Amino acid sequence: MANVSVKDQAGADAGRVELVDEYFGGEPNMAVMHQVVTAQLAARRAGTHSTKTRAEVRGGGAKPWRQKGTGRARQGSIRSPQWRGGGVAHGPKPRDYSQRTPKKMIRLALRSALSDRATENRVIVVDAWSFEAPRTSEAVAALSAIGAEGKVLVVLADSDTNAWLSFRNLPSVHCLARSELNTYDILDSDCVVFTKETLPGGAG
Repeated sequence: MANVSVKDQAGADAGRVELVDEYFGGEPNMAVMHQVVTAQLAARRAGTHSTKTRAEVRGGGAKPWRQKGTGRARQGSIRSPQWRGGGVAHGPKPRDYSQRTPKKMIRLALRSALSDRATENRVIVVDAWSFEAPRTSEAVAALSAIGAEGKVLVVLADSDTNAWLSFRNLPSVHCLARSELNTYDILDSDCVVFTKETLPGGAG
């Protein structure tokens, strides 16, 4: 069971905390993470794309010219796919892109992602956020003090209202509730910042 140092908002040491092996001590399963992330991104697709077939395009009821004798290729409708303004052959139609992913696979992928970030020392634990009022400048200073660089995922408790309001305007920071923690957002970030309350396997 590994442990990491806990920091306060100013970056000073505030003790140590153990990272539970159930969440942070496993061997990352790359295949499962890939499948779960692919499913997550697929579920985000709106699937509202639509094209009209030749039956749905207005007009084209009359045969453009007689079948034989003109020297031109036979045509039955000016709304056929080969005509300008005609229908689209095999075009996209509205559909649902979501995939069914087993819950066990989702949990394994989440543990794999957390273990990967812990192995690379990209997990930061803060004792608690102590913003007296929403201040984006204080949020920037806090991230710098605790050594969070690059794209940062901050996992917050519902009660951390001032922290939510302080971090939300930073383009390089993504905030999540502990219940919303997912594989894609973990892998998409350079480091993950927890509080002792939101640390998986902790007391929160």
